[in-house]
Amino acid sequence: MSKFANGKYAIVGAGLMGRMLAVALAKRGAQVDLFEKGSADAALSPARVAAAMLAPLAESAITEDSVVRMGMHSLPRWKSIIASLSSPVFFQQNGTLILWHRQDVSDAERFTAHLESNARNNQQLPTPQKLDSQSLKDIEPSIADRFHQGLYLPNEGQLDNRQLLDALLAELKLLEVNCYWNTPVEPEILRSQRHHDWVIDCRGLGAKTAWQADDASHNPLRGVRGEVVRLYAPEVNLQRPTRLIHPRYPIYIAPKENHVYVVGATEIESEDLSEVSVRSAMELLSAIYTVHSGFAEARILEMATQCRPTLKDNLPEIKFSKQPDQSGLMLINGLYRHGFMISPAVMDCAIELLEDGHSNTAIDLGLRINKDLTLRETSLCV
Repeated sequence: MSKFANGKYAIVGAGLMGRMLAVALAKRGAQVDLFEKGSADAALSPARVAAAMLAPLAESAITEDSVVRMGMHSLPRWKSIIASLSSPVFFQQNGTLILWHRQDVSDAERFTAHLESNARNNQQLPTPQKLDSQSLKDIEPSIADRFHQGLYLPNEGQLDNRQLLDALLAELKLLEVNCYWNTPVEPEILRSQRHHDWVIDCRGLGAKTAWQADDASHNPLRGVRGEVVRLYAPEVNLQRPTRLIHPRYPIYIAPKENHVYVVGATEIESEDLSEVSVRSAMELLSAIYTVHSGFAEARILEMATQCRPTLKDNLPEIKFSKQPDQSGLMLINGLYRHGFMISPAVMDCAIELLEDGHSNTAIDLGLRINKDLTLRETSLCV
């Protein structure tokens, strides 16, 4: 019998990580109470405003090796997670295409050299493939008239973030998870009531106080603003996520089902959740038009912003504490821009910690685990 059978768990925050953990624990026989300050549609979650690309080699250009390893671990896990759900979720693993314009050749050369070095140093990563005019035409014929070279990153993937959130919601209902929507709660209050074996804080930016540093003027948990455009573009037929090397930030185009494209993403050190700026909209839309002229007749379905929960070093972390006379407390945060890419790995580590008090997977992947929640930290989990 699973160690989780008949155990009682409270999860606060029903974004991507909260839903995934609730489903995973319930499938292991646990009784799960899920609390969310927003509605069931995850409208307040950064996971709803995302492209959900699973691209560890592409991201290796800007992140640490531990995140890359978590991404490689998560790719096959996504296949099994999606296969286990009762509702279908679009999943694709056709690799990533990197493009650039003539004026950005020097940036592209540096980017390529960086990825080649990373692939040599990490045997799990595929080797990037340089494309000439003919090979580019073979894999993505619709843009071959505008570009004559590119870079192909094999095995990388993507999924439909909104389909996944809906599928996880349906699974919560099937598993009879007790979901409390529009119900803001404080994890420390749940913990003090001692009705659960563990209280798990998955609130993202809502957990700022819990991650407050010793210096109250400095908080290691911050929001990084991203802006995303969703388009309906029936005249465009891209086969895989495509990234355009850009002077200010990498621009991606992620094709979903039924001619829907997710375009992003700016990265701004701000927690401003106001509407997309004119500057960002013009940059994103003009950039994708240079990739494919069919975007000129696309219809704008949505322009959205969200802030990704980010720790001071842009790396994820799990903190936890378990005392004999009270409920255990676990804090999961800091997935930054890599939420979909690494969430299965973070979830697997959390499950191991809940089950055994340690995680070999976390050691192998380099996920930071902090077992020493101080009294100050646990008392401030609001």
